[in-house]
Amino acid sequence: MPNLKLAKLPDRKPVKITITVSAELNASLQAYAATYRETYGDAEEVSELIPYMVEQFLAADRAFAKSQKGIQAPRTNGGREAHVK
Repeated sequence: MPNLKLAKLPDRKPVKITITVSAELNASLQAYAATYRETYGDAEEVSELIPYMVEQFLAADRAFAKSQKGIQAPRTNGGREAHVK
């Protein structure tokens, strides 16, 4: 078997996660999407923004990062792997 420089690619199959949020959180998410549209000129559905929001939250959580030292987490390619709808 040849020794390739490129390791075997990770599983890139999207995973659908369904969540229920409070009316208040839904309103905040809708407001965020509106602010995103005003800021960047692109309308994005909340369901498209959530994976990126969660990914940034996890990346910024130092306690979580510290707890994951030595654990190989799958790369999410900017949140595109796990869509929440």
